[in-house]
Amino acid sequence: MSDKLQKILFQKANARGSLVELSDAWTEMLSHHTYPMPVTKLLGEMTAAVVLLSGSIKFNGSTVMQIHGDGPVRLLVVECSNTMQIRATAKIHEELPVKDTDTFSSLVNANGKGRCIITLDPHEKIPGQRPYQGIISLEGETVSEVLENYMKRSEQLDTRIWLAADSTHARGVMLQRMPAQLDERGVALTDSKEDENAWQHLTALASTLKVQEMLSTDIATLQHRLFWEEDVAVFEPLQPAFHCGCNREKVSNMLKMLGQAEVEQALQEQGALTIQCDYCGKSYRFDSIDCKTLFSPVSAQETPSDTRH
Repeated sequence: MSDKLQKILFQKANARGSLVELSDAWTEMLSHHTYPMPVTKLLGEMTAAVVLLSGSIKFNGSTVMQIHGDGPVRLLVVECSNTMQIRATAKIHEELPVKDTDTFSSLVNANGKGRCIITLDPHEKIPGQRPYQGIISLEGETVSEVLENYMKRSEQLDTRIWLAADSTHARGVMLQRMPAQLDERGVALTDSKEDENAWQHLTALASTLKVQEMLSTDIATLQHRLFWEEDVAVFEPLQPAFHCGCNREKVSNMLKMLGQAEVEQALQEQGALTIQCDYCGKSYRFDSIDCKTLFSPVSAQETPSDTRH
């Protein structure tokens, strides 16, 4: 398995962990785009992080992370379903060049106005149900720090994340401290001081990781190198894979939501509409006859099932 998410449980510590490795899926996603290396690294770190988060949530739906930037990068989006189908994209300002020395902050939070949105989007919505969405400022100098702060504030869950990415690999390690287990009287089953010491020990081990080490080492080796002295339960790995669910029907629904007047105006200006998927690069062409059909009485009765493409 070149791409996998490995979950582990520390038997003698009130903590769990996950390690993710993306190679085939990551290079396939990049094959549809040409990004400067700093953007590639940033998007790869986000992709690894969202897979880690998605794997830690019992949820029938997709976990979506968006960073709206106020620097050279306007938007970064990563989506991962509960079945480990992933896709990612980035949009860059044409007027603001990306420099090789750009950091997380200079790329997306140059003026302190960048923000991050975490969305849990159910696959089977009940009528009136909306996705859960958390909006946070970009507090931190890395993707890891932003997400650690989010998990601490939103989920009250101590979380540490280490990420690394280049043009061929995206890898990540996540540790989470679990809530204390209680007996039937509500008394903690473990000593709080021992739990704290165990947590500090595990995070100290993982903090020895270096970016280059993560990029050059598979996660099975990393796991053994970090935790070989720990009593660890290892679960069956999951296999993330690139998947884009765009299709002509979803693009049609998006055009319907724009409205007939706006679509007709665009037709007058362009002659035909060509919509390209931001994730996989596939193009969908709509001429005047196609667009007329969209707003015919029969078509108007159809209910859009999904506007994302």
